Amino acid sequence: MRIIVTGGAGFIGSNFARHVLNTHPDHQVTVLDVLTYAGNLASLEDLQVNPRFRFVHGDVCDAVLVNELASQHDAIVHFAAESHVDRSLSEPGVFVRTNVEGTVVLLEAARRHGIQRYVQVSTDEVYGSLGPTGLFTEATPLAPNSPYSASKASADMMVRSYFETFHMPVMITRCSNNYGPFHFPEKLIPLFITNLLHDEPVPVYGDGLNVRDWLHVADHCQAIDLVLHAGTPGEIYNVGGNNERTNIEITQLVLAKLGKSDSLIKYVQDRPGHDRRYAIDASKIRRELGWQPRYNFDTGIDQTIDWYLSHRDWWLPLREKALDARRAAANQVVIEAQRS
Repeated sequence: MRIIVTGGAGFIGSNFARHVLNTHPDHQVTVLDVLTYAGNLASLEDLQVNPRFRFVHGDVCDAVLVNELASQHDAIVHFAAESHVDRSLSEPGVFVRTNVEGTVVLLEAARRHGIQRYVQVSTDEVYGSLGPTGLFTEATPLAPNSPYSASKASADMMVRSYFETFHMPVMITRCSNNYGPFHFPEKLIPLFITNLLHDEPVPVYGDGLNVRDWLHVADHCQAIDLVLHAGTPGEIYNVGGNNERTNIEITQLVLAKLGKSDSLIKYVQDRPGHDRRYAIDASKIRRELGWQPRYNFDTGIDQTIDWYLSHRDWWLPLREKALDARRAAANQVVIEAQRS
């Protein structure tokens, strides 16, 4: 199978590309990535010597390029997305372009060139927020509460429409929060690890009691692989780790693992539309495709912390780049204030 992995220089995409090449010796992987702030070629460095791997620098919204690639491949696994919720609050149009328009470009190319399998990698955030009990199932109505999740829900609806209208072999996966190696250090767990290694405060939104279900990225990649090869066209598959934790629990756990003081916790104003709880019912993918997660959270988080401790050369440049961007933005605010 010749597979296009969009967004394959990002966190989950790079792990998936590695998983496919290691698991399927007869498969070829082409990563298509525009290399925004979250795309990092260093995440693919070990794959570059593999003759079954190819990297293409490009945008999923580039219809000419996407059509050229689709004509040479059998399958598409679509990870590429703007995914940082806070960024979506200030730049929603960017999320609509990449997450919705980019998906349509891919679907059209897939339809035109007879792509045999198409997997849309989505998120549990499209379901909105849960109360203190219950789980998201594949039948849960979509109720996105941020521009990011609304753009992902819109993309999912486009994928569904191509199945219903054109009978295309498309499938959707919706996952809970991932963690593990190669996670960009603006996200909660890697941000906290890298901040604490510099003895810097860790920001906790609101009261810290928002609940997320944590899924190791390797388990997620295994699930996507199963859906790609054995999933039923037109179906949705929820993928969750059955590891619910509050944000403050995660914070205190990372603090304890690194031997840091609770005094480094910094409570910050909650973000608008912050969903209170996510939790996934993954019984369908377990029952129909035989998926089982291999990691429990305790062993997974230990492995993740160890990875960041031993891969400073990967995350330090990203951290410094993000800090430089924040400093530049702060300076621009000062300049604008002086002009007014």
